[in-house]
Amino acid sequence: MCRRLMPLILCLFLLTVTQSGCWSSKEIEDLALYTGLALDTGKLTKAEQELEEQGVTYSKRDKVTATVQIVPVKTPGMEKKGGPQPLHYLNISGTGDSVFEIFRQYSIRNERPIVGHHLKIIVVSTELLKRQSMEQLMDFVLRDNDIRPSTMVFISQSRAEETLVSKRTDEIPSFHLRDMIQGQKRTSKVMKPVILSELDALMHAKRSYALQNLVTADGETEFTGAAVVKGDTGHWIGTLSQEDTECLSWLTNKSKAGAIKAYDQDNEPMTYEMKDMKSKIKARIDGDDISFDVSIKTEGRLIETWNSSSDADSTEYTEKVEHIFGAKLEKMTEKMMEKLQKEYKADVAGFGDALSIQYPRVWKKVQDHWDDTFSRSKINIKYDLKINDFGSFTE
Repeated sequence: MCRRLMPLILCLFLLTVTQSGCWSSKEIEDLALYTGLALDTGKLTKAEQELEEQGVTYSKRDKVTATVQIVPVKTPGMEKKGGPQPLHYLNISGTGDSVFEIFRQYSIRNERPIVGHHLKIIVVSTELLKRQSMEQLMDFVLRDNDIRPSTMVFISQSRAEETLVSKRTDEIPSFHLRDMIQGQKRTSKVMKPVILSELDALMHAKRSYALQNLVTADGETEFTGAAVVKGDTGHWIGTLSQEDTECLSWLTNKSKAGAIKAYDQDNEPMTYEMKDMKSKIKARIDGDDISFDVSIKTEGRLIETWNSSSDADSTEYTEKVEHIFGAKLEKMTEKMMEKLQKEYKADVAGFGDALSIQYPRVWKKVQDHWDDTFSRSKINIKYDLKINDFGSFTE
């Protein structure tokens, strides 16, 4: 009997030993996963102020306040019946002059170490970006192996920490901001997100760039326009409006969606919905002079008109409204280019990319002072807007 049991016992022992497993694993309940990071100008929290009054501090300068959004594990009994529901996230802030040191300070206040494997978004305030360069603020983030290069980066017009707060108890703000990017399929006012790996390349090349701008009011955060960051300094220099952002998306072929609203001959509103958009930038070299020819072609439908007397399906009317919408598109684009070339003197529209591909030798000569060269370059834009659909309507 024992002889029969011994092989069975031996097999069971070998199975136990050879089962795969992670010997260095840490239970998720023992970790504090942060999904959002907000960076603001230094402002001590109430707790920090009280601690410093008691002499509890360390050697630092209050240059930056870092706020992380921790998503705690939901445990049984967390929900309260008949009362206000608890938030599904926790925001904690620290102030200093080293993001890494601030993170380590969290360890003396919390029982769980923070881990950035699931960081979704980083939001930087414009006020902070006026004082510190993006390279300084992103240095730790890019060096930390915990943080994924696919993390999205945004700019906040107000305090960045406000974007990580929501008045909806069932919502995690960092997840909400990440998912709002899906709106790009419906409108060009939502930019293609810039992720950490792309931002790293832009900073390394000293190229100017635009990031999606956030504005918060009454507990709600929305995308509104774009923030322009100067390549050679890494500082925020200005903001593009929602219409400017649309034109930028169309010019760089990063969006085919969008709408143009204009007013007809009777001053009634009408709206054109894009179904397709293509743009092309062609560089021209004439000695030391650099210029660009740009073509913008779009097709779409007349999706709305408030003028009931219009003969919407007639050729004459179609040509008339195409001209009106084309003029509006031209006006919008010229306004955006005026800002980039004259006000900000920053190429965030890809003209340098076109030059580097089409004339690499010329690009090598001007790349170190490209923004200045771009601001003096002549840009000719041709527009081709066609209406090929009027939607469904009844007479």
